[in-house]
Amino acid sequence: MEGLLRGASAIVGAAESDLGAVAAGLGPIDLMAQGIARALEDCGLSLKEVDGLFCATTQARTSGLSLAETLGISPAFIDTTILGGSSFEFHVAHAAAALRAGLCTTAVIAYGSTQKTLGRRQASVREWNPYESPFRPFLPASAYALAASRHMYEFGTTREQLAAVAVAAREWALLNPAAWEKKPLSIEGVLSSPMVSHPLTVRDCCLVSDGGGAIVMTRAEEARSLEKPPVYVLGCGAAITHATISNMPDLTVSGARASGEAAYKMAGLGPGAIDLALLYDAFTINTILFLEDLGFCKKGEGGAFVEEGRIAPGGVLPVNTNGGGLSYCHPGMYGIFLLIEAVRQLRGQAGARQVEGCEVALAHGNGGVLSSQATVILGTAATL
Repeated sequence: MEGLLRGASAIVGAAESDLGAVAAGLGPIDLMAQGIARALEDCGLSLKEVDGLFCATTQARTSGLSLAETLGISPAFIDTTILGGSSFEFHVAHAAAALRAGLCTTAVIAYGSTQKTLGRRQASVREWNPYESPFRPFLPASAYALAASRHMYEFGTTREQLAAVAVAAREWALLNPAAWEKKPLSIEGVLSSPMVSHPLTVRDCCLVSDGGGAIVMTRAEEARSLEKPPVYVLGCGAAITHATISNMPDLTVSGARASGEAAYKMAGLGPGAIDLALLYDAFTINTILFLEDLGFCKKGEGGAFVEEGRIAPGGVLPVNTNGGGLSYCHPGMYGIFLLIEAVRQLRGQAGARQVEGCEVALAHGNGGVLSSQATVILGTAATL
């Protein structure tokens, strides 16, 4: 990431598409287009100004072609890198590089999925691999359950601590009008819900929903003349450690350690400077692993860190303030929503869930089965 300059680019627009269970006839490309239209409206730019297009979805092999056609544009720069749910954090770094190189001037990053209405098996077809497929694992839940089981074995992490992650996410979701889940949740409610893959119950697992969204990026000098306060890209980092969970080097250490170090170095900041952590919580173990690997606590102490509402509203570290993939939405690839929530919080537009004095936010994306990790640190003008 050395070719990127701290604060040289900014996110200027952000919006979700329709969420939950979308109207019949809408497909993933439609939701991308809807998110882009709303994000452009958010910042006062028009589609004719878009010359950089970044997108990814499991439901379209050539999503860039289909999206460009739907939008009626011929972008100068296009990137459809797909590395799972973290793709959009990778796209932020790629867009920042393209903007700096003059390959485009206004970039949109978009996602869309109809996995709920289409059905998860049709929306995301599993690839055969000789190491795991013969054993018929229930993926991705069983993969994350392996990581959770190993963490419990090595560090004494408890199911109650995993449940605390889900409870905190639900408490944030109750403050978010757009969140799918609206019922209070307790530790006992998580533990007593149906087991999916031990030690993970249904409430330890992310939602299955439709949805999408988009962000708009420009160079910093153009961003300052637009309608909304720019959210500057301070740091980016990425790491890929494996594809299949059986080849993960260490089930208790994710690539977030390396991606976080790179992002902190570029931003010139450390974990103590982060006002808000948005962590890809496909499963409750994710939040614990990423809190450790991103330096918010020591390895093995993530379980204790999340106890007693420490990451819930009123806690010491706001985490996943929109309700996360556990309670807000999770249309298959969640990374775009981390960025959208970061923008709203840094602008002071998050309503009842607003983090007071939020100046620096960390958005961390996860793809595959803890396979690809990408960290983006964002800040207000005060951080430049």
